[in-house]
Amino acid sequence: MPEPLTPAELLRLDREHVWHPYGPMPGRAEPLLVESASGVRLRLAEPAHGQDVLIDGMSSWWSAIHGYNHPALNEAARGQLDKMSHVMFGGLTHEPAVRLAAKLVEITPEPLRHVFLADSGSVSVEVAVKMCLQHWRSVGRPAKQRLLTWRGGYHGDTWQPMSVCDPEGGMHELWQGALPRQVFADAPPAEYDETYAAHLGDLIARHADELAAVIVEPVVQGAGGMRFHSPAYLRVLREACDAHDVLLVFDEIATGFGRTGTLFASEHASVSPDVLCVGKALTGGYLTMAATLCTSRVADGISRGEVPVLAHGPTFMGNPLAAAVACASIDLLIGQDWQVEVKRLESGLREGLAQAAELPGVREVRVLGAIGVVQLDHDVNMAAATRAAVREGVWLRPFRDLIYTMPPYVTGDEDLARITRAVCAAASAA
Repeated sequence: MPEPLTPAELLRLDREHVWHPYGPMPGRAEPLLVESASGVRLRLAEPAHGQDVLIDGMSSWWSAIHGYNHPALNEAARGQLDKMSHVMFGGLTHEPAVRLAAKLVEITPEPLRHVFLADSGSVSVEVAVKMCLQHWRSVGRPAKQRLLTWRGGYHGDTWQPMSVCDPEGGMHELWQGALPRQVFADAPPAEYDETYAAHLGDLIARHADELAAVIVEPVVQGAGGMRFHSPAYLRVLREACDAHDVLLVFDEIATGFGRTGTLFASEHASVSPDVLCVGKALTGGYLTMAATLCTSRVADGISRGEVPVLAHGPTFMGNPLAAAVACASIDLLIGQDWQVEVKRLESGLREGLAQAAELPGVREVRVLGAIGVVQLDHDVNMAAATRAAVREGVWLRPFRDLIYTMPPYVTGDEDLARITRAVCAAASAA
């Protein structure tokens, strides 16, 4: 075993060599050094602003729905590790991946029947786009190459996903001109609006001959702005796509597995897509894995084409460790009354964040399921907001004009109250 490094040595090496997400190199702000995690708590190697333990209000970017160091997930990982940690998926298969695919088909809306296991959420969107483009090429309509989405969305940081993120003011604005040019509807209003519904239908009709698919985040737009919209728009999209022969893709990477109060956000509208992307909470935050599901129509179209294969195969596709933990995470979620827990979190967030609406500089407070958002009328002072939250013993990660929380489902009432106090403190400081 190598000699242990001191916190100071680790942070020095981090600054010299580690490129953190959405940051410069070297970083301008020193990250907090996490030593261990259990339940909903992160233990720091050194105290920060008087705290050496922080309640995680972010579920590690919305993935650790069961908290950390969970016995059932630990057991699944250890048990699989004793068998094999990985084996290539080309020409081989194994029980964890087969079981996971079957579980996903069972719990997702009909008629999704086929599962492509990917490495990450962004890759699952890449796969979804490739499926749609190849489907139309295979059935003799190669001109259908563009995608339609609405503004305010976010679908990942790789190439095709960046092309359907909001092109104005989003984090990928830098790449306009290089990315594929997609079709953008206006951002969806929170409440149902007939004029906006007509706008969606008109755009799909006008571009139908060139559209391979419509892709949206159902009900909640995540990293593009944490906006909520009426589920009725999903029905509008489904009807328009059916009428004009366009595929419909739902990106449920952030909203899947109960976060909005239904197992999948599309269930708020009783609508099923042709292609579905899931990730983040799929493994309970333990390992990176995502999945792209599609209907038999999409799969059959590809399989009848001149090139009858989906030419995509990540090295770690179907990783047994990740698949075993994902199976255990799904069983853990489904085996409990998760809807009651999410409803409890929703009530606690509404109560705890109500006072934020009265704070200077706050534009809006919104809550849905286990999601609480405070939107400011100015960009967040990240350093000040983070410092204020840490002083309350809570880890938050604000961005743009938003201070928000997506706590693990196992967060207790007292911890949830601390999280909401921290959100309010961060909003006051930002």
